[in-house]
Amino acid sequence: MLYSIWMVSALCATALSAPTLTFSSDAAARPVEMKVLSEYFQMLGSKVQEGKKMAQAPVCNMNNAVMPVASPKPLPPPTAGLVLKHVAIGRGTQNYSCGANQTAAPVALGALATLYNASCVASTYPTLLAMLPNVALQFNLTTTNQATLSPSNLAISGHHYFSNASTPTFNLDTPSLDLGFAPCSKNASVSAPAGAPVGQDNKGNGAVAWLKLLTIDGATGGLEEIYRVNTAGGNPPATCAGMPATFEVQYAAEYWFYES
Repeated sequence: MLYSIWMVSALCATALSAPTLTFSSDAAARPVEMKVLSEYFQMLGSKVQEGKKMAQAPVCNMNNAVMPVASPKPLPPPTAGLVLKHVAIGRGTQNYSCGANQTAAPVALGALATLYNASCVASTYPTLLAMLPNVALQFNLTTTNQATLSPSNLAISGHHYFSNASTPTFNLDTPSLDLGFAPCSKNASVSAPAGAPVGQDNKGNGAVAWLKLLTIDGATGGLEEIYRVNTAGGNPPATCAGMPATFEVQYAAEYWFYES
């Protein structure tokens, strides 16, 4: 009985807390948003019911976590010998610029996102994890440093930004965790699978690509390889027509961190 109580409490704390991001305006008039959230909470409810029947609480064993594989073309797998260290949901913006040529494609300027600790979700509730990027995208991003990720209540585990025009960087050293620092270079990229969430209310321009990144000089904590998968939103319009000189596109994704 004690384990069942723990299980239900843990799930509720993970996914039923009050939202910390502002729900997008006119939500009641947006059936896509409501469908996404309804499916999420239905899934959550089924996990709570399953938890009541478990003899003991699940263990957050990272060996049980399985990274999603893109289809039809997968990313290269993690290098043999590396082990999974951390899984996070990234929620933030992809950033772009436009010049005077209105027919040109926007130029990527990098990204800015807060990372939220999803390691236990990845190891115990993979179906819930897969839904989180799209669910998180249904809540407006008011800052890039929300204390917890709505509606899952995942705590901050780091930050993602570009230290220069070509160096994606991940800082996983926080007051509660000390997981490492990782400047990276891109190793491989594949398009997001068909059906990936394109943006809020399905009115975006598509999900950004899935990536494999390799750490470069300056990395700490044994971090070697980082994957961006299960992306939601983030792509810019095809051309700069009507766009400002710089602009942001909201996105969310899973980030998987491997160490030596």
